[in-house]
Amino acid sequence: MPAARESLLDAAYTALARRPWAAVRMVDVAAAAGVSRQTLYNEFGSKEGLARALVRREADGYLAGVDRALGTHSDPRERLMAAAEWTIVAARENALVRAMLTGCWSQWLPSPTLTAVPSSSAVPAQRRADGALPSPGDFVAQVRDRAVAVLAGPGVPSSDTTDLARSCELVVRLALSCVAAPPGDGGVTDLVRGALHRQPV
Repeated sequence: MPAARESLLDAAYTALARRPWAAVRMVDVAAAAGVSRQTLYNEFGSKEGLARALVRREADGYLAGVDRALGTHSDPRERLMAAAEWTIVAARENALVRAMLTGCWSQWLPSPTLTAVPSSSAVPAQRRADGALPSPGDFVAQVRDRAVAVLAGPGVPSSDTTDLARSCELVVRLALSCVAAPPGDGGVTDLVRGALHRQPV
């Protein structure tokens, strides 16, 4: 029941914008989604399961945005700047994304353990959510690797992409530093442009 699952995740996300996660009640999430509380428990198992699924969905949404940003231009530097800008926007607009990227979880947010938890769920999406959740370092590696794959093209041996990977990781880390300490005039774009000026891309 993917539609009900998405409705429940939307309702949980909306509730989280209004109150701390500790005050979000499962019965209210179910009611806001227009489904029974039993449906919610069938889908997620528990409030912790709902939290893990919500974090997984927001992580996937962030990475999908990275993929879109990397596909927006033909120039490699512009692609990396677009991915960096997306990172800043996503972190500014979504507290869960900001927490995942920085590792700084406030008391307002759910803070599921990043390690996998035992899953007995019959729902494939929940079994995935019960798996390991990405740490800030995992995001760096995933965004770097996505950027390398797009910029290097298919069939390029990994031994030929060492310098490119270093440049891509530099951009990701610059973007994350801007999440923690927002830049002044020119924003992340000027920082990335300056950093890439002498980098092989």
